[in-house]
Amino acid sequence: MEPRPVIFHIDVNSAFLSWSASYRKNVLGEETDLREVPSIVGGDQEARHGVVLAKSTPAKKYGIVTGEPIVSARRKCPGLIVIPPDFRLYVESSRALIDLLKSYFDKVIQYSIDEAWAEFTGYELLYGEPVAFAHRLKEQIKRELGFTVNVGVSVNRLLAKMAGELRKPDCVNTLFPEELPEKLWPLPVGELFLVGKAAAARLNALGIQTIGELAQADPEMIKAHLKKHGEVIRNYAWGREEEDEPEGKGEKEGNKVFGNSVTTPVNVTDIHYARQILLSLCETVGMRIRADGAKIGCVSVTLRDNDFVNRSRQLQLDSATDVTEEIYDTACRLLEALWDGRPLRLLGVSTSRVSYEEYRQYNLFDREKYDRLEKCNQAIDAIRARFGEDSVMRASFLKTEVSHTSGGLNKEKRAEALTVKNLRKKS
Repeated sequence: MEPRPVIFHIDVNSAFLSWSASYRKNVLGEETDLREVPSIVGGDQEARHGVVLAKSTPAKKYGIVTGEPIVSARRKCPGLIVIPPDFRLYVESSRALIDLLKSYFDKVIQYSIDEAWAEFTGYELLYGEPVAFAHRLKEQIKRELGFTVNVGVSVNRLLAKMAGELRKPDCVNTLFPEELPEKLWPLPVGELFLVGKAAAARLNALGIQTIGELAQADPEMIKAHLKKHGEVIRNYAWGREEEDEPEGKGEKEGNKVFGNSVTTPVNVTDIHYARQILLSLCETVGMRIRADGAKIGCVSVTLRDNDFVNRSRQLQLDSATDVTEEIYDTACRLLEALWDGRPLRLLGVSTSRVSYEEYRQYNLFDREKYDRLEKCNQAIDAIRARFGEDSVMRASFLKTEVSHTSGGLNKEKRAEALTVKNLRKKS
């Protein structure tokens, strides 16, 4: 009988603030450790990025939350220390973490700039009991890299990630299937992965208050009210990943994700402006996909309105693609289905179900068009790689305020991140 799999999820505690604090104290020699006082990392207020990107534990005690406006955080804590983000430092710190993980594990999958999964399965004879090794790994990261992490331990990526959220900071948590009734099910349903405020409110209206109640609810009733998303989150309540396959089918490749989002300088109220932002995001996402030699089979769009309510929807493609235009067309369809006209302050595009297969399932009409677009995209990538990102751009971006390749990191930061090929977000 084969041993069950063991997966680690490693998540940096308040990453941006922790990385900045460690650098300022250990390298610049500053006396104050920002992690020990009320402090935040805040975006550029003039460019409409004036929100809390990361917060210290003392700041959290004042009720400050990630994503809220800086002006609101200052009202809660008048003595709050606010520092600007330093993305070059964050990329370097992220690379150092991933390099350390790869020194132990053959399979490391980066989920975002500050978190990753590592597959421990098969390393028991080399490293010993998994939870004990997770504690040693956590302490080594703190000692050598100067920041703390949470390590979640379980049998799949979903449960490992949720385990890491149970207690913070600087903790090792387990969440194995047999521990769900005790550790996960009593929690409010809004704390389940991918259950946002809107979904939580709809579940609450159905009388479902806890994750356990969601797990025990009638699946047809959940599907009737929340469609496909309802099926997904009910599976999550049972610790089942959406990508889980029956035994013998092999492991899926679709664990990587390429995505980008951008906070807009002004409220977006015009559909044409929204589409242009999506196109700029899709340009960057498409470049990353092709740089990795990959194709994607699912596109999702996330919207955040000016009341900070997030909504997202995804659509699976008929055939995997790496063509920017196909990703953009799908994103526009999702935008039209998702947007109710409320002013938007953030738009995001994410892609998943990644594969590295060469074939494509053509229909009767798209082969010539697809081949032409694929070659065009590859030629543009080659030109940009040689002469710079701004050497080629679509005419629709001329004389506009929208960057033709926007979202996530700016050009300098993105160029460095692309050398790592690991700044990817999972939907």
